[in-house]
Amino acid sequence: MKLVASLLFALSSLFLLSGCTPTVILGGAAIGGVAVAEERSVGTVVDDATIKVQVMNAIFQESEPLFTSTSTTVIAGTVLVTGEVPNPEDRVTISRLIWGVTGVKEVHNEITVAGSENSSSFASDSLITTKLKLQLLRDPQVYNINYSVETVNATVYLMGIAQNEAELNRVKAHAKDISGVRSIVSYVKMKSDT
Repeated sequence: MKLVASLLFALSSLFLLSGCTPTVILGGAAIGGVAVAEERSVGTVVDDATIKVQVMNAIFQESEPLFTSTSTTVIAGTVLVTGEVPNPEDRVTISRLIWGVTGVKEVHNEITVAGSENSSSFASDSLITTKLKLQLLRDPQVYNINYSVETVNATVYLMGIAQNEAELNRVKAHAKDISGVRSIVSYVKMKSDT
C-alpha cells in the first residue's frame, strides 16, 4: 500500500511540475511498466529517472555540444556516461556536474577524447550495440530488460542487474561474439547484492 501511495504521490507531483500533462501521464505509465518488469523497485526507477533528467539538464546548461555528444544511463543511483568530447577538461567537467546531482552514488565516466587512439566511428558502435541487444532479446536464459548496453569506440559497456553469475557470463559471451568488439567493461551488479 505504501508503494502505491508513493507512486501516486510521485505521479501527482509530476503533474504540478509540468504543463505537458499527456507527456507526464505517458512517462509515468512507462516508468511504472518498466519497474514492474525489472528487478528495481518503482521507487528506484523513479529516482533513477529523476537523476538522469537532472544530469542531462546540468550537462545541457553547461554546454549544448557536450550534451549532444554524451549519453547517460542510471541504474540504482550509479551513473554511466559515455561519448566523445573535444578535450580532457570536458571529461572532468562532466564528472563534476554528475557528482553535483542529488542521489548519485557512483559515476563511471567512460567518455573518450576526440582524436585519441580510442576514437572510432559512431556507426560501427551503434551496430555493435544493436547486435548485442538483439542477441540478448533472443536468448531465453537472459532477462534482457535488466541490462543497458552502450558502445563507444568498440568498447561495450554493460550496466544492470544480473540474476546470477551464469547469466552475466552469457551476456559477456554474446558481446565477445560480435565482430568489431575490442573490449567489454561490466558495471553489472548481482541481484543478490541489490
